[in-house]
Amino acid sequence: MLDGNAIAGTLHDVFGGDMTTATGTCGSCGDRGVLAEVRVYLHAPGIVARCRHCESVLLVIVERRGVACVDVSGFAALDQPHSDE
Repeated sequence: MLDGNAIAGTLHDVFGGDMTTATGTCGSCGDRGVLAEVRVYLHAPGIVARCRHCESVLLVIVERRGVACVDVSGFAALDQPHSDE
């Protein structure tokens, strides 16, 4: 298990920016935190990010025929990344 920083590059490729500072709310337990803090599993079919509190699946990214397929349905909310500017 890794944290969300392990998939920073993939998140950047998919969302077009640094998403590790984006705030998400778990749709299952309501825990709220930045994506850098999610629990990441790379040895699943694709990339799986789980809630740090209840282990519910928040995000799944799989690549199929060169296209990233993204499921963020585990989030009740996913806010814009924080900016240092």
